[in-house]
Amino acid sequence: MLTPEQIDEIHRLHWHQKWSLRKIARHLKMNRRTVARYLISPAPKPKPPIRVGKLDSFHQAIDALLEQDPEASAVVILQRLRPLGYQGGVSILKEYLQKKRRSNSSPRAFVRVESLPGDRFEIDWGHFGALDYEGDARKLYAFSLVECHSRMMYIEFTHSQCFETFVRCHIHAFESFQGTARELVYDNLTTAVADHDGKLVRFNPRFLAFAREYGFVPRACHVASPWEKGKVERAGIGYLRQNFWPLRQFRDLADVNAQVRRWLDEIANVRVHRETREPPKLRFRPDCLRPLPSLQPDYRDTAEALVHKDIRFQFDANRYCVPARYVGCRLTVKADSSSVAVYDQQREIVRYPRSWRRGQTFGAERFEKDLLAQRPAADLSRTQQRLAAQLGERATLYLRELARTDRSLPRQIAELNELVREYGPQSVAHAIDQALPARAFGADYIANILRQQQSPRDVQPPVRLKDPGLNQLVTDQLSLLDYDLLIQSHHSEKDS
Repeated sequence: MLTPEQIDEIHRLHWHQKWSLRKIARHLKMNRRTVARYLISPAPKPKPPIRVGKLDSFHQAIDALLEQDPEASAVVILQRLRPLGYQGGVSILKEYLQKKRRSNSSPRAFVRVESLPGDRFEIDWGHFGALDYEGDARKLYAFSLVECHSRMMYIEFTHSQCFETFVRCHIHAFESFQGTARELVYDNLTTAVADHDGKLVRFNPRFLAFAREYGFVPRACHVASPWEKGKVERAGIGYLRQNFWPLRQFRDLADVNAQVRRWLDEIANVRVHRETREPPKLRFRPDCLRPLPSLQPDYRDTAEALVHKDIRFQFDANRYCVPARYVGCRLTVKADSSSVAVYDQQREIVRYPRSWRRGQTFGAERFEKDLLAQRPAADLSRTQQRLAAQLGERATLYLRELARTDRSLPRQIAELNELVREYGPQSVAHAIDQALPARAFGADYIANILRQQQSPRDVQPPVRLKDPGLNQLVTDQLSLLDYDLLIQSHHSEKDS
């Protein structure tokens, strides 16, 4: 920037001395463009005022928060800035965080490694929303396994990521490939990796036992290093999202897995892979895999369930019924994606199809019907059993029907025992035979029949009418038992 004296000298030499721009520049030892600029505009343009952004005064506070947690989101940082007086929005905060993180990070390079046949499997999970079962939503996950040499894929959809489901998916993949690789590579899945201590990895003990059973070596990626299993990221989950998932509809879990198996057989494993230039199915070498154990372990979902008085137990948001003899017992429940089996120790009691709905009851019609059929006999006390033994099979049926009425069964049994002591078992049994067809259930009905048998009425001669034709008429035989029952019930109501 020129001083005022230099600017005055330029104007004097040009306007008064009539010097050219070249001569002035040579004389003053400056550029001709500078001379021309100051001839046109002697006074320098004022600098624009420096705008202070709403976020500028909070840069130090943001940097301090990022030092505590470099991955903190813009929303969380915004919550911390509000008490400090920040009045701006979240958009400019996001832009600042992107620039800050971009300047602090540098792209990492890595060496591509191609595996030998049967040397390496890569495993990962993917989340694919949820399936709707008549209003009951179940989260949907995809288990993906890729054989790294051929890019041969195995996909299985599940509603859970628990350890048992995770291991079952492995077993199904091994059976599909007819063997297992030398090493299996995982991201930091909690079902496989317990924790990291620097480069040291501690695996889940149950998962290590599974690895020993199948003879493979588990490997875990470093923290935040997904490229270490890039084949399953790109050729597995990523390819599944792009090529299989769009524009499809599914009824249930079985339908999803049926469609993905067809997709694997018809598209994914027969296409020409863009890196290997071969179809995965032709490049795949099952003879290089390690053999599977002859005895397959049982890795179904396992839980203990208490059977309640209504012969039901709870499992996976549904209720299941078992025989009544297991009320109060703790049974073992084992389930996979297709069935729910109930065991008493090692013996299977009953098996149900797996239901992914919630709040359903299964087996009630079957086992409650058995319970109703057994209950009258089960309710017989020792006194009732002795009474039934004295009076015979008809008395047993009579007692069962008597138990279904609203009368007090212990009181009725006591009164029937008194009748047996007074009249004898044969007389009471004969009275029961008469009362049973009329459905006269009660000790008072039996007592009335016995009294009638002990004091029979005298047979009266028929009335002779004057008209001989009327004396020849024959009437239907009438039973007075119904009238006796009516009178007896009337007296019972008065007593009550």
